[in-house]
Amino acid sequence: MIHVCATCGTSYERDGGPPGHCAICTDERQYVPRSGQHWTDRERIAARHSNQWREHRPGLFSIETTPRFAIGQRAFLLTSPGGNILWDCIANLDSATTRLITALGGLHAIALSHPHYYTTMQDWAAAFDAPVFVHAADREWVMRPSPYLRFWEGETLDLPGDVRLLRLGGHFPGGTVLHWRGADDMLLAGDILQITPGGDAVSFMWSYPNMLPLPAATVSGIADRIAGIDFDRMYGAFAGQDIETAAKAIVLRSAGRYVACLDPHR
Repeated sequence: MIHVCATCGTSYERDGGPPGHCAICTDERQYVPRSGQHWTDRERIAARHSNQWREHRPGLFSIETTPRFAIGQRAFLLTSPGGNILWDCIANLDSATTRLITALGGLHAIALSHPHYYTTMQDWAAAFDAPVFVHAADREWVMRPSPYLRFWEGETLDLPGDVRLLRLGGHFPGGTVLHWRGADDMLLAGDILQITPGGDAVSFMWSYPNMLPLPAATVSGIADRIAGIDFDRMYGAFAGQDIETAAKAIVLRSAGRYVACLDPHR
């Protein structure tokens, strides 16, 4: 039976009852609610929630579960003649979502930013017969096996349709962003780069719910890798986290500010 953590959305395969704890939530980058660990399943999620779609740019759709479930992130569907790609996952894969994606041409690949958004990636892969690209540095956080999993190594991975995955690390060792070079040069950041409420800055954290920062040297390394690519737009993990212009300059300026706060003598 497939059990889904109600706090983070991670799925586990286990006969009988759910696991005693969720390994993702007991890690310091996530949290266990004061009321304790709670579990649900895919059928109850689909019965109580639906997925909301929005077209941000030609060929770029976000998919967000409503009412909010677990962490509440959105996934993105990139459509192109080179093949459709799903960026990050949400736990709810209902029949309407399956039909809509199929009508748009299915999925060529699924790519993940980090373990908090793995959720039910195994089910999405099986539904669309699509490989799932997860950075090998985060392999230990995969809680369900799947023949569709592809663990990639190194700093970049090219996918069809002018898409490149770029490992930035930080939040997780394999923390990854997606650079779409064929569509206005945009970056899909998950929360490896966390867009702030004003939309004019980003932050870099080891743990967002527990508000634990990254070292200044780590943020400097992220900025160095970002400096090597071109992009003007950026879309984050949550609704409203959109930067429509000058996104690269905002990231680099924010990194400099972050480093100055932590290490003013650098």
